[in-house]
Amino acid sequence: MQTLLLGLDGACLPVLEPLIEDGTVPTLGSLSRGGYADGLTSQLPPWTPSAWPSLYTGVNPGKHGVYGFLSFEGYDWTVVDRSDVDEFAIWELLDHQGHDSVVVNVPVTHPPRPIDGAVVPGYVAPENPTTVPEDALAMADAPDYEIYPPKAHEVSRDEQVAAFERLARSRGRVFENLVAEVDPAFGFLEFQVTDTVFHERPGDWEAVESVYAAVDETISRVLDVCEPRNVLVVSDHGIGEYAGYEFRANDFLRERGDVTATAEAEGMPSWDSIARNQLRNGHNPDEHEPGLLERAVATAARVGVTSQRIERVLEPLGLADAVTAIAPTDAIRAGTEQVDFRASKAYVRDRIELGVRINLAGREPDGVVQPEEYDAVRAELIDALSAVETPEGRPVFQSVYPREEVYEGPHLEDAPDIVLEPAGFEHFLSGALRGEQFDAPREPWNHKRTGLLIATGEDVSPEAMETADRPHIFDVAPTVLATFGVPPGDRMDGRALPLVERLDSQPYPEFNARDIRQRDSGTVEQHLANLGYLEDV
Repeated sequence: MQTLLLGLDGACLPVLEPLIEDGTVPTLGSLSRGGYADGLTSQLPPWTPSAWPSLYTGVNPGKHGVYGFLSFEGYDWTVVDRSDVDEFAIWELLDHQGHDSVVVNVPVTHPPRPIDGAVVPGYVAPENPTTVPEDALAMADAPDYEIYPPKAHEVSRDEQVAAFERLARSRGRVFENLVAEVDPAFGFLEFQVTDTVFHERPGDWEAVESVYAAVDETISRVLDVCEPRNVLVVSDHGIGEYAGYEFRANDFLRERGDVTATAEAEGMPSWDSIARNQLRNGHNPDEHEPGLLERAVATAARVGVTSQRIERVLEPLGLADAVTAIAPTDAIRAGTEQVDFRASKAYVRDRIELGVRINLAGREPDGVVQPEEYDAVRAELIDALSAVETPEGRPVFQSVYPREEVYEGPHLEDAPDIVLEPAGFEHFLSGALRGEQFDAPREPWNHKRTGLLIATGEDVSPEAMETADRPHIFDVAPTVLATFGVPPGDRMDGRALPLVERLDSQPYPEFNARDIRQRDSGTVEQHLANLGYLEDV
């Protein structure tokens, strides 16, 4: 194998270095000592569904078109997939040059485009993904291949950690078996559980050690099988503790008069547990019939007795968590005030986007901000958000940008109009309405802006990085191509790192995703909601 790219979702030096020092990850320790190892600056937003496409295409979200887990058309949404990524992936460009690839478990690759080699999609794919070739899982002797581990409420702690380890090892077996069948020049193997363990088991360092040990053992076997000339280990973002606050941007905007709320369950995105279960079973969510409790709660919400008000009464009595535990999710949601997107001036529609969308007339179906008012409305919002402070008087946001300062490309219109960068990524941005602007972070561990890059091999010169700027996530794709002597595309925002011999860019054909347009998002929505990535707003 010429080049092996290993993806560790959420990996960063503050997590990896202690594991290297205590001997938990000897293989990763050896790779880092034998080459270049440092931080990799991620993009905005530093989240899986947008960052991995940026890494594997070398372009910013304004060019590839994915900003979060959801793709919007007006006020309607779907879960993103490969057909939303409007650019060639590394392995597709290599395919044009006659190099075979094996790609396993990389997020946002379903449904895969045909190449010479094999592609088994990862995160945001359904549990029974389409593969290239169609019998790739049979070739890999993995008919029961799983993408998603069980949730904490479904199994015990030990069973869940064991499932994380099992998934890590299964990724390696599938990859090894496909490599034996294909004999590719390029391999890309991604591990999602290195991120999942922090979301599911925050503060459980023993679980982190177990997961990373399983990943490290798997990488060791893969290296033995592939004998790659070059190895790059990358992550899409870092992870760490959130020492600040949860900031509920839509509550802030509501107090300003920008957000209008509704108790009519018209907010977006929103769905209840029964509908999600129906989606998992392939049924239409519109067939959901609300139960007696759900109808009663919805009726109460319409006269002002919302779930938020009930929670504020029960919380001082210590009963809020107990009631939430026994009340059905669909009933709670039925009584929850949500953002009325059609009636609002501006809102956070998906917290993963890290931004505010303006309800612009002529662009949104029921826009209330006229085009001639857009610049003034946006400037006022930028000033207001820039001035937001924590209860201790510290800025919530490090920077508040107009979107064109962060993104550029044909999909700029799909971006939030205002991009929010939390100060030090210590604060958790939420789009939920709870009646209070600040609270403790719902997730005590979450994403940071600096990820990881380890590079070693016969074509890699670590000393060349001594005077170079910190690598950026956009630089990974052109760097991988350079190890094959393949020039980067002229649409790429990154450039090959001085670790390898640089080549001048060249134009590639226009990308056309229409041949892979298909959706199977029901199961995926359930998993994203379970992980807390989707919320009723």
